[in-house]
Amino acid sequence: MPRRNRALPTACVEQLRRADAILHAGDLMELSVLSELEALGPPVHAVRGNVDSAELQARLPLSRVVDAAGARIAMIHDAGPATGRLERMRRRFPDTQAAVFGHSHMPLHEERDGFAIFNPGSPTERRRSPQHTMGIAIVHHARVTFELLPLG
Repeated sequence: MPRRNRALPTACVEQLRRADAILHAGDLMELSVLSELEALGPPVHAVRGNVDSAELQARLPLSRVVDAAGARIAMIHDAGPATGRLERMRRRFPDTQAAVFGHSHMPLHEERDGFAIFNPGSPTERRRSPQHTMGIAIVHHARVTFELLPLG
Protein backbone atom coordinates (compact mmCIF):
# COMPACT_ATOMS: atom_id res chain seq x y z
CA MET A 1 0.00 0.00 0.00
CA PRO A 2 2.67 2.60 0.72
CA ARG A 3 3.82 2.52 -2.93
CA ARG A 4 2.28 4.97 -5.39
CA ASN A 5 0.13 6.60 -2.68
CA ARG A 6 -2.32 3.69 -2.57
CA ALA A 7 -5.01 3.59 0.08
CA LEU A 8 -7.55 1.00 1.12
CA PRO A 9 -10.84 1.45 -0.75
CA THR A 10 -13.62 2.97 1.37
CA ALA A 11 -15.76 -0.19 1.04
CA CYS A 12 -12.86 -2.26 2.38
CA VAL A 13 -12.32 0.06 5.36
CA GLU A 14 -16.03 -0.07 6.20
CA GLN A 15 -15.98 -3.89 6.21
CA LEU A 16 -12.82 -3.98 8.33
CA ARG A 17 -14.24 -1.60 10.94
CA ARG A 18 -17.30 -3.86 11.35
CA ALA A 19 -15.25 -7.05 11.62
CA ASP A 20 -14.61 -9.00 14.82
CA ALA A 21 -11.00 -9.48 13.68
CA ILE A 22 -8.79 -8.67 10.70
CA LEU A 23 -6.70 -11.43 9.11
CA HIS A 24 -3.87 -10.30 6.82
CA ALA A 25 -1.92 -12.92 4.88
CA GLY A 26 1.22 -10.89 4.32
CA ASP A 27 2.77 -8.22 2.12
CA LEU A 28 1.91 -5.36 4.43
CA MET A 29 5.25 -3.95 3.22
CA GLU A 30 5.75 -1.37 6.00
CA LEU A 31 4.97 -1.19 9.72
CA SER A 32 2.84 1.91 9.02
CA VAL A 33 0.33 -0.26 7.12
CA LEU A 34 0.01 -2.65 10.07
CA SER A 35 -0.48 0.35 12.35
CA GLU A 36 -3.18 1.71 10.03
CA LEU A 37 -5.05 -1.62 10.19
CA GLU A 38 -4.70 -1.77 13.97
CA ALA A 39 -6.16 1.74 14.24
CA LEU A 40 -9.42 0.53 12.64
CA GLY A 41 -10.40 -1.18 15.89
CA PRO A 42 -10.66 -4.97 15.56
CA PRO A 43 -7.66 -7.09 16.57
CA VAL A 44 -5.28 -7.72 13.67
CA HIS A 45 -3.78 -11.17 13.05
CA ALA A 46 -1.08 -11.08 10.40
CA VAL A 47 1.73 -13.16 8.96
CA ARG A 48 4.77 -11.83 7.19
CA GLY A 49 4.98 -11.67 3.43
CA ASN A 50 7.94 -11.90 1.09
CA VAL A 51 8.11 -8.14 0.42
CA ASP A 52 7.64 -6.98 4.02
CA SER A 53 10.20 -4.69 5.63
CA ALA A 54 12.86 -6.09 7.94
CA GLU A 55 10.90 -4.63 10.87
CA LEU A 56 7.76 -6.57 9.87
CA GLN A 57 9.80 -9.69 9.13
CA ALA A 58 11.12 -9.59 12.70
CA ARG A 59 7.71 -8.87 14.24
CA LEU A 60 5.37 -11.21 12.35
CA PRO A 61 5.40 -15.03 12.22
CA LEU A 62 5.67 -17.06 9.02
CA SER A 63 2.43 -18.82 9.90
CA ARG A 64 -0.12 -18.81 12.69
CA VAL A 65 -3.44 -20.31 13.72
CA VAL A 66 -6.29 -18.07 14.83
CA ASP A 67 -9.16 -19.33 16.96
CA ALA A 68 -12.28 -17.56 15.67
CA ALA A 69 -15.33 -18.43 17.79
CA GLY A 70 -14.33 -22.09 17.88
CA ALA A 71 -13.14 -22.35 14.26
CA ARG A 72 -9.39 -22.72 13.81
CA ILE A 73 -8.05 -20.84 10.79
CA ALA A 74 -4.44 -21.22 9.69
CA MET A 75 -2.65 -18.32 8.06
CA ILE A 76 0.40 -18.37 5.81
CA HIS A 77 1.63 -16.04 3.10
CA ASP A 78 2.87 -18.47 0.44
CA ALA A 79 0.94 -21.73 0.21
CA GLY A 80 3.18 -23.00 -2.58
CA PRO A 81 2.37 -24.32 -6.04
CA ALA A 82 -1.25 -24.73 -7.10
CA THR A 83 -0.88 -28.46 -7.68
CA GLY A 84 -1.71 -30.26 -4.45
CA ARG A 85 -2.15 -27.03 -2.48
CA LEU A 86 -5.33 -27.98 -0.59
CA GLU A 87 -3.96 -31.33 0.58
CA ARG A 88 -0.57 -29.79 1.41
CA MET A 89 -2.22 -27.14 3.61
CA ARG A 90 -4.42 -29.78 5.25
CA ARG A 91 -1.29 -31.78 6.16
CA ARG A 92 0.59 -28.72 7.37
CA PHE A 93 -2.31 -27.50 9.54
CA PRO A 94 -4.10 -30.72 10.58
CA ASP A 95 -6.07 -29.24 13.49
CA THR A 96 -7.69 -26.43 11.49
CA GLN A 97 -10.79 -26.07 9.31
CA ALA A 98 -9.17 -23.72 6.81
CA ALA A 99 -6.02 -21.99 5.63
CA VAL A 100 -5.95 -18.38 4.46
CA PHE A 101 -3.03 -17.35 2.26
CA GLY A 102 -1.90 -14.50 0.01
CA HIS A 103 1.24 -14.15 -2.14
CA SER A 104 -0.35 -14.41 -5.60
CA HIS A 105 -2.95 -11.69 -4.92
CA MET A 106 -5.31 -13.88 -6.97
CA PRO A 107 -8.64 -14.80 -5.35
CA LEU A 108 -9.11 -18.52 -4.78
CA HIS A 109 -11.51 -20.62 -2.75
CA GLU A 110 -11.34 -24.41 -2.71
CA GLU A 111 -13.01 -26.77 -0.29
CA ARG A 112 -12.90 -30.53 0.12
CA ASP A 113 -14.06 -32.82 2.91
CA GLY A 114 -14.56 -30.04 5.45
CA PHE A 115 -11.26 -28.23 4.81
CA ALA A 116 -10.97 -24.98 2.83
CA ILE A 117 -8.18 -22.86 1.40
CA PHE A 118 -8.90 -19.21 0.70
CA ASN A 119 -6.97 -16.39 -0.92
CA PRO A 120 -8.94 -13.14 -0.68
CA GLY A 121 -6.99 -11.43 -3.45
CA SER A 122 -6.06 -7.83 -2.71
CA PRO A 123 -7.92 -4.55 -2.23
CA THR A 124 -4.91 -2.56 -3.53
CA GLU A 125 -2.76 -4.79 -5.79
CA ARG A 126 -4.93 -6.76 -8.19
CA ARG A 127 -2.16 -7.95 -10.52
CA ARG A 128 -3.78 -10.42 -12.97
CA SER A 129 -7.11 -10.46 -11.17
CA PRO A 130 -9.89 -8.64 -13.03
CA GLN A 131 -10.74 -6.56 -9.96
CA HIS A 132 -9.67 -5.62 -6.46
CA THR A 133 -11.12 -7.95 -3.82
CA MET A 134 -11.17 -8.82 -0.15
CA GLY A 135 -12.63 -11.71 1.76
CA ILE A 136 -14.85 -12.31 4.73
CA ALA A 137 -14.64 -15.36 6.96
CA ILE A 138 -17.96 -16.11 8.64
CA VAL A 139 -17.98 -18.42 11.64
CA HIS A 140 -21.22 -20.05 12.71
CA HIS A 141 -21.34 -22.93 15.21
CA ALA A 142 -17.53 -23.28 15.02
CA ARG A 143 -17.66 -23.74 11.21
CA VAL A 144 -16.00 -21.23 8.91
CA THR A 145 -17.22 -20.22 5.46
CA PHE A 146 -15.66 -17.67 3.15
CA GLU A 147 -17.09 -14.98 0.93
CA LEU A 148 -15.14 -13.06 -1.72
CA LEU A 149 -16.10 -9.39 -1.99
CA PRO A 150 -15.36 -7.43 -5.17
CA LEU A 151 -14.32 -3.84 -4.48
CA GLY A 152 -15.46 -1.37 -7.13
